[in-house]
Amino acid sequence: MELRHRALQVLCLADPEQKAAAALDLQAQAATLSIADSPPAAPTDPSALPGRPARPELRRHTEVARRSPATAEGRAVLIHAIAHIEFNAINLALDAVWRFDGMPAAYYTDWMLVAGEEARHFRMLRDHLRQQGHDYGDFPAHQGLWTMCEKTRHDIVARMALVPRTLEARGLDATPQIQAKLRQVGTPDALAAVGILDIILRDEVGHVAIGNHWYRWLCEREGLDPETHYGALVRQYEAPRLKPPFNEAARRKAGFSDAELRWLQQA
Repeated sequence: MELRHRALQVLCLADPEQKAAAALDLQAQAATLSIADSPPAAPTDPSALPGRPARPELRRHTEVARRSPATAEGRAVLIHAIAHIEFNAINLALDAVWRFDGMPAAYYTDWMLVAGEEARHFRMLRDHLRQQGHDYGDFPAHQGLWTMCEKTRHDIVARMALVPRTLEARGLDATPQIQAKLRQVGTPDALAAVGILDIILRDEVGHVAIGNHWYRWLCEREGLDPETHYGALVRQYEAPRLKPPFNEAARRKAGFSDAELRWLQQA
């Protein structure tokens, strides 16, 4: 079976463990599979995209309570929220593989690499939750990442601009702050979470770099100025406003220019 068709099948899986395992398996096979010249047919039932379990309960982001990591339950809520982001990130990468036509083979294998790494992140966080007596699905969550995925489903330039290099790049800024709070707590589970987040942050720099690369590649192909066009896309799609502090070192590693970092500070 061709890579893009299989990616759509994995995207439609509802069970989190099955999806993570299938994403890792497909990543391992990606280099040996043909890409597919024509797109796979989308499911007739739109609710099948993405496949998701019955739990967690999904709410608006303003309705999802935050709790202090100073308590064991507060730390579980925090790790659950990050696990949900990583589960959504598997879906986002798989969607980037199956949905968009006419890209070089490296584009599809890049996003399969991302899908596999996000699956590893999800598994690490879920295992950590289970060690604390909880599991994925125990707390409410929100769908902010997938909402932008739906908004940009007909525009690959907007997808590359607003999902990896906007929403996912927020993790580069937020992760060190989360780690600092967990270190301050200092319990064994909190410090174990810091170690997991070290791995995630390292990998996410690479994921954002992939988004930056393909965004600029697309802008060059279509004769667009990447910095000017980015601001236009933020306004057109009503992307969330990013707030400082920004992890400038990680963003530079991920390919953001000095001009883009200045724009973030001014915006």
